[in-house]
Amino acid sequence: MKNRDISTLLLYALGFFLLWEWLRPIEQLTDTSHIWIFIVFLLLSIVMSFYRIKWILSFLIKVFYVFFSINRLYYQEGFLHLGWLTAFLADLKNNTAFLFARNWNNLSDEFRSFLFFILLWLMVYLLHYWLLKRQRIFIFFFMTLIYITVLDTFTPYSANTAIVRTVVVGFTIMGMLTFYRMLAKEKINKKYATPRKWMIPLAGMIAFSVLVGIAAPKAAPIWPDPVPYLKGDKKYHNDDKSGGIQRIGYGTNDAQLGGPFLGDNKTVFRIEANGKNYWKVETKDTYTGKGWVLSPGSEIIPFSEGDFVPVYPLGKTVQTEKEQARVFPVQDYQYPHVIYPAGIRKILNFYPNLGGGISFNIDTTMERIVAVTSYDKPIIPNLYTIVFDIPKYRAIELRKTKKFDPKVMDPILYKKYTQLPEELPQRVTQLAKKITSKETNWFDKAKAVEKYFSRMEYTYEQKDVAIPGMDDDYVDQFLFETKKGYCDNFSTSMAVMMRTLGIPTRWVKGYTGGEFLQYSKQDPSKQIYEITNNNAHSWVEVFLPNQGWVPFEPTKGFSNDVSISYLVGSTSSSGTLRTEVPAMKPVKKPLDEKENVKSSGNTDQKGFLKNINVFFKNHWKPLVLILLVVLGVSGILYRIRGKWYPYLLLLKFRFRKKDENIGYAYLILLKQLERYGITRKENQTLRNYARYVDSFFSTNEMTRLTSKYEQYLYHNQLPEGSWKEACELWENLIKKTIA
Repeated sequence: MKNRDISTLLLYALGFFLLWEWLRPIEQLTDTSHIWIFIVFLLLSIVMSFYRIKWILSFLIKVFYVFFSINRLYYQEGFLHLGWLTAFLADLKNNTAFLFARNWNNLSDEFRSFLFFILLWLMVYLLHYWLLKRQRIFIFFFMTLIYITVLDTFTPYSANTAIVRTVVVGFTIMGMLTFYRMLAKEKINKKYATPRKWMIPLAGMIAFSVLVGIAAPKAAPIWPDPVPYLKGDKKYHNDDKSGGIQRIGYGTNDAQLGGPFLGDNKTVFRIEANGKNYWKVETKDTYTGKGWVLSPGSEIIPFSEGDFVPVYPLGKTVQTEKEQARVFPVQDYQYPHVIYPAGIRKILNFYPNLGGGISFNIDTTMERIVAVTSYDKPIIPNLYTIVFDIPKYRAIELRKTKKFDPKVMDPILYKKYTQLPEELPQRVTQLAKKITSKETNWFDKAKAVEKYFSRMEYTYEQKDVAIPGMDDDYVDQFLFETKKGYCDNFSTSMAVMMRTLGIPTRWVKGYTGGEFLQYSKQDPSKQIYEITNNNAHSWVEVFLPNQGWVPFEPTKGFSNDVSISYLVGSTSSSGTLRTEVPAMKPVKKPLDEKENVKSSGNTDQKGFLKNINVFFKNHWKPLVLILLVVLGVSGILYRIRGKWYPYLLLLKFRFRKKDENIGYAYLILLKQLERYGITRKENQTLRNYARYVDSFFSTNEMTRLTSKYEQYLYHNQLPEGSWKEACELWENLIKKTIA
């Protein structure tokens, strides 16, 4: 490989982009500015390496650039004034002593920049060595991937596009270097077309792989975020419920509930508000018999700061009172989700702002809100304001729902939130029916079950709490055997009992209102509440079609202050009738016949496209598997076509009788001989080529067949009876290529 050809230039360019990926995160994650100065130095070094500038000249140019850059960055004196140089050399001497003494904090910015220039200098030399001398780049490519993924996991840096760029560049370099190593090993000097035959399939495979990776559906993360665990915050991240004593706090894994826990008064949030509220984090919809999980098919909806939050709204007859609260997560808070009260409308004044590139994602099933960057990288919040409506319910409206009506409630939603495991003991259902036997509507049944847990036989307990065994049901064990537990026991039991009655219910996780700390200094009318891990809590929400999700508090010793008026016809003077969400649908005029047909056609087309989308969404894995199998089988068949294709040709011409078939058959034979390895030269006549083939196979069949082919070309026909002989000669030659 020449030192200054197109391929070498391309390798250097790709190597530059690979090195650039190491520099991209520095400006975002550190206080380093003017990163372009280092990029220019990197580019300058690579260009001089490509043109093979003499080492002494290259050395002087690089040294000049380094000193000139340091002068421009850190010194006010001009470059030609030697006073700054004396100061810088003295600084180098002092910092070298700090370096050997491992006194890292005292290293000056000038010295750090100088070391960074030296590092880039060494990296360019190593890049030249890996690309041209060793012709191997895998170690550096692998280290780049590790570097990017570690930063993506443990820092705010988003590597969504960086990982794609790195994979494309890395595999392209490795593919090119593999080709040139093969040429060097075999000592082959090929024409220009040879590298093209290698590079075009290489580029095609890389492009296809990247496009499939981008277009294919992405599965949700299998593992929880490891950052809080590795940072030592295990004590209040209650994710591991496999056994032992847990510590109270929010956790993401609720598949196995039960077991004792210890209190933890570590502060999580401070809230500035006009009163206490329950603060939601997420909900779960599927009860397994041991705990709660999330059902598949959830949708992520993005929205921006200041937009209405797309949660299920309060009913139109629910009066509300508008409120605002400011949330201050503590400094070492490690979760990107937003806590919010019931009736949330908007999120305002979110920090960190990161230049305005903040949006939010909400899971439609969990209703968990996560702040993300423009690259969908989760952001840990520092401060935000919640605008919400305090609902003021009226009992007369709450009691209107008495049974499921598919006209007023989505059957899919109803089925989803009345799900129960088949193994649920029957006595749970019997107890729920017994408790609510005198009630006729969903609300009163929920209040009866909520009140049931205030009986003396049920005890709030944190330490002596059972974990259900292999054959035990979590709710059944609590209701009939232990009868003691904490919020998870009470809330899960109520949710399951309501579902046995056919009433849609969901399990909610979050925090209680916290403890009063002080009055706000900015607004003395508001109070500051401190929320600790001890305030982590779970409760129940029951769905009433005309009211929305209504919270209930079954846990003994806890009270969710929901405003409910039991006076007939009463209204709240401070409330305002909520008419904004959901908006009333406008009444459409009847369509004439043509418009009706057009509308029906559009509806059918949209429905068809929607069905296709749903089908691919639900079956993409088997479809991808089938595609891969088809591609694999096709590739294998193409690779071994020399074994089976001649048989297909023999079958194709066996029953043909016309003379004109000899022309087509002869051309096919030439291609088959070329595939076999007997290549015809450009200036070689058919007769000479036929003699060459006959000498290869030790026969005269190719010469005889060529003679008949020439007769057909000159006379446009064969002598009578010649086709059969020509066909036999052709078959014999085809069979020889199979052997």
